[in-house]
Amino acid sequence: MLLLTPGPTPVPEAIRVAMSTPTIHHRTPEFEAIFAETRGYLKKLFDMEEVLMLASSGTGAMEACVLNLCHSKALVVNSGKFGERFGKICEAYGKDFVEIKNEWNTPVDVEILLDMVRKDEQIDAIFVQVCESAGGLRHPVEEIAKRVKALRPSVMVVADGITAVGVEKVDATYLDALISGSQKALMLPPGLALLGLNKAALEMIENKGVGYYFNLKIELKNQRKNTTAWTAATTLVIGLKAMLELLEVDGLDKFYSDTKKRALATNEALKAIGFHIYPKVPALAMSAVLDDDAAKIRKILKSKYGVNIAGGQDHIKETLFRINHMGLIEVYETAWTLNAIEMAMSELGRRTYDGTANRVFTQEFYK
Repeated sequence: MLLLTPGPTPVPEAIRVAMSTPTIHHRTPEFEAIFAETRGYLKKLFDMEEVLMLASSGTGAMEACVLNLCHSKALVVNSGKFGERFGKICEAYGKDFVEIKNEWNTPVDVEILLDMVRKDEQIDAIFVQVCESAGGLRHPVEEIAKRVKALRPSVMVVADGITAVGVEKVDATYLDALISGSQKALMLPPGLALLGLNKAALEMIENKGVGYYFNLKIELKNQRKNTTAWTAATTLVIGLKAMLELLEVDGLDKFYSDTKKRALATNEALKAIGFHIYPKVPALAMSAVLDDDAAKIRKILKSKYGVNIAGGQDHIKETLFRINHMGLIEVYETAWTLNAIEMAMSELGRRTYDGTANRVFTQEFYK
């Protein structure tokens, strides 16, 4: 079965082999050396002052940021399930927050966000997705961060890059925190959250660490010594080191370039056979299509053509399908998926199969 869901993504054979070695204890010089090398690779990937590895899903890093980087009032951008999740985390801790809520295909209006910050001096942190994967949407995170910092430098800008880090170069110049997770572009099993931090965030954490397991002050102190506050996810860290070494072979620039070409070519192929790309500003991590036959197409792909793609959630659960572009995906895998979608359309009586999807994808990718 070809897995092209937007997380978890397939784990490459070389990474599975790296993680199959005998388990080592996390409080040893051997693991500390692996941890140190991995931290070095991650700092290059995030291009930020510091980076932390947490034994949790990406939601753990989201929670850690709400706890440690917002002490007064949060502004949450909600254009999907994961923007909504930031609000739910605030609610869980009784933290005051306001929300900008849009349809899942609509990026946040920067002017509206700035106006809210301007009018409410209690807001000390902004939480937003780089890519809101519920609908495949790309928010203008870099512009938000730059303009918020020009308006009020003390406001922390936290970006959930779980489906963006490793997909594209996220400009973290004005970001205070950037979150990622192991099971997306880095093609590992779930269970490891990654968190990039800049100098301002580090100062806040060091002056006012909050919480217990997700107390970033305690974690930062330990990880700077190449260990962890609590039991490390040793196997995942070993796999992460192997994956980052694999990406070094051709370089991150090629990794980003291939992902972008694959995403753009896929969108053009889907439009060529009559589909509507759902988000107004599509992210590169996935192609998201809104269509009344989405659930039927997914079922045919899985049962007949050996392809597993994702559906939607909540109000678009049955009418959205999403094709993953994160990670080391072969061109022929995406081409086959698009071919299978076109054949499914023929089976549903939507259009006569003529190979348009495969042809347009290949022409666009290699032009």
